[in-house]
This record gives sequence, C-alpha cells and structure tokens, in this order.
Amino acid sequence: MATRTTKSLYEALGVAKNASQEEIKKAYRKLAREYHPDKNPGNKDAEERFKEVQAAYDVLSDPEKRKQYDSWGSPDGRPRSEPGGGFTFDFGDLGDLGDLFGGLFGRGRAEGAGRVRAQRGTDVEVEVSLSFEDSLEGVQTTIPVSLETACSVCGGSGAKPGTAPTVCPQCGGRGVVAEAQGLFALSHPCPRCRGNGTVIEDPCPNCRGTGRERRTKRYSVKIPAGVKDGTRIRLAGKGEAGYGGGPAGDLYVVTRVAPSRLFRRRGTADLEIEVPVTYAEAALGATVEVPTPDGRVSLKVPPGSQDGKLLKIKGRGAPRLKGSGRGDLIARLRVSVPTKLSKAEKEALENLKQVSRENPREKAFS
Repeated sequence: MATRTTKSLYEALGVAKNASQEEIKKAYRKLAREYHPDKNPGNKDAEERFKEVQAAYDVLSDPEKRKQYDSWGSPDGRPRSEPGGGFTFDFGDLGDLGDLFGGLFGRGRAEGAGRVRAQRGTDVEVEVSLSFEDSLEGVQTTIPVSLETACSVCGGSGAKPGTAPTVCPQCGGRGVVAEAQGLFALSHPCPRCRGNGTVIEDPCPNCRGTGRERRTKRYSVKIPAGVKDGTRIRLAGKGEAGYGGGPAGDLYVVTRVAPSRLFRRRGTADLEIEVPVTYAEAALGATVEVPTPDGRVSLKVPPGSQDGKLLKIKGRGAPRLKGSGRGDLIARLRVSVPTKLSKAEKEALENLKQVSRENPREKAFS
C-alpha cells in the first residue's frame, strides 16, 4: 500500500538540499535507529516515520535518483506532486517492510519485493557402516553422496552455454510490478520472471533452465577413533548447492556401528565385558585372563565375589572423541553353575554342603 507525505525528501532526513552524501548517510542512520519498529513496538507513528526516512534515503543515497528528484520531483524522472507543492512518494516501490529492516542491520536494502534472495543450500545426511573394531581404531573411507548441485553445463545460470539470462522486459529487472488502485499502488512479484528480475530466453538443455542437476559425488571422510553408533560428523559446505548465489549446505555423516560379540558401550568411552568364572574362583578368588580391545590382560577376582560384581580395568576402554586417553573396561563377573557334574565334583560339593555354615535364605527372608 502507498503512503503519502507532503515533506520533501531532504526535510524527511532533516538535511539541506546541498548536503553531502556523508551528511545524508549520517542523518539516515541516526533517524533509522531512533524510529526503528524494534525500538518502538506497536507505535504506528514511529513505523510510518521509519518508512519515510528509509524512502528518502533510498532516493537521496543514489546519485542518479537524487539528480532526477532534484530536477523533476521524483526519482524516476516523472513529476509527481499534490496541492501545496509537496512530493508524493510511493512506498510500494520499496517492497516488503521486512526488507527495509534488513537494510538497517547490514543485510542490504531489498532490490525488489519479489526478487529471489540468496538462500543456503539444504543439509544432507548419509550413513556409513562400520565394524566395532573400526569404530575403535578409526578409518579413512570414501562415501558416495547424491546431491543437487549447480548445473555442470551452464554453471548454474540456467541459460544455454554462450547465452545469458536477460533483464525482464516487464519489470525492468526489479522483480516486482506495481498496479495503481486509486490513490494507492500495490506491488507484487512480476508474473513474467516470477520475481527473479531476469528471464531465460534460451534455456540450458541439460538442466532445462533450472540451473541445477543431481549428481553423485564421492567424499573422502576420516572417521575418528572412538565413534559410537549414531555419531554425526559434519563436513561444512559439502551439502546441496545454495540458491541465488547462497552458500552450500553441510554434509553430516552418521556412523552405524555393528555390535561386538564381546564388548558393549557404557557411557562415552567405557566398555563392558562379561567374564565367566567358576563357583570355586568366585568363592576362593583367582586371577583370570580377560580380552580387551588391545589384547588380553590379567584380572584379579577377589575371594567371595558375587555374580554381577563389577571390576574396573583402567584405560582399556574406547578412545575418547573429545580429549585424550581412553575410557575404562568394566568386567562384570558371571558365576558359572555347571549343568553336569563328574563323580569327583559331585562328592566335593556334597562335602562342601555338609561343612557349609552359610544359609543365604536366612539373610534374604529375615
């Protein structure tokens, strides 16, 4: 919707007609910060003043538009006035108010309400399968990834090689067209170029004018030692191509680690292993050999160890992803009860039963 004002653009910024570009810029920044809607929530007067300041600066900061305004009273070289000699400015020419706010904080003023802006490409996620041993040691692997990239024939322009997109004849490259409706003017994306500001008369035969194609790329990825199932590794800028000159997205490699026959993960870097021991070893104590990711080590089983008792073997777990060193290996004792006994074993257990003073049920049920 158009907004009308009887102020001259110089009066809107509070500067003289012969003000330098630096003075105009300084005045604009001061007033834009003062009347910005973020500092004046819900204040319609401040919002209108902010738009007035932005509109004035949009013309006076451009030498060509300023020259036309000084000569004709409008930036497009056509006289536009109303009773009293004031100047009528169509704020619809500036596009969406959100674009104006972006200009204040460094994103640049909008070139047109419908113009396609640079957009970051989509992130892509792929999975890589690893053995448990490789997850502990780390590997270098090559991963194929299907991506939407800039067309290899036209370089992403969408135009046939040897040609180039041309300025849209309907909107003059602005990406928007305005329709007069009484005292107001409404802007909307140009139907010819769909807001791009350019048209492709001779499209690329490879991408049919889209400027994009799907290709399979192969990336060499270093999987660090110590990854777990579900660890995500980020490769910055290796995702899908951006739009309108925007940056590419990221590629995330997700590890899928096969389970181990012996070990299982416990926390960030600790591993757990079940260690079978005989009744005699658990009761009398023993030294047993236990496998670790780095080879076998000796483990001392204390006398009177119960089924499920946990013993720690320091520094024999998985490598730590963050920081140095390794986690611990936790040995969980499992007392093995024989299902078949030899005659000598049976006689020994009968004798033990006769001399045993322990009654576990008395403790449990008392």
